[in-house]
Amino acid sequence: MTRVFMQNTGEPEDTYEAQNDQRLDELHSKIRTLRGVTTDIYDDAERQHLTLDDTGNAFSSLSTSLSQSSRRAAQAFGLSGAGGVRQTRIIMYIVGSFLALWVVWKMKDLWWASEEA
Repeated sequence: MTRVFMQNTGEPEDTYEAQNDQRLDELHSKIRTLRGVTTDIYDDAERQHLTLDDTGNAFSSLSTSLSQSSRRAAQAFGLSGAGGVRQTRIIMYIVGSFLALWVVWKMKDLWWASEEA
């Protein structure tokens, strides 16, 4: 294979070479910027992943604690197990308490109205 070598004055080729070097430097700068952005995105994703794990663990702990508290409250009110207070009786106690509070409230209004007269 025969190669043909041309003699160059150097001016256009030097200009092209300088432009290529400048564009290569610009491309290198853009690559560094993209690498930095990619690293920042990765770091942020890792932080969010850890935060979500911590939040999941906190909710799991809360769920366990709440179920234990609910079970203890059921035992305290006799709602679990045989021989305990029946649920209807507790509901009647609550309704009766509200009714008694309402009667006291109404009597207080009547007592204040009689003092003003």
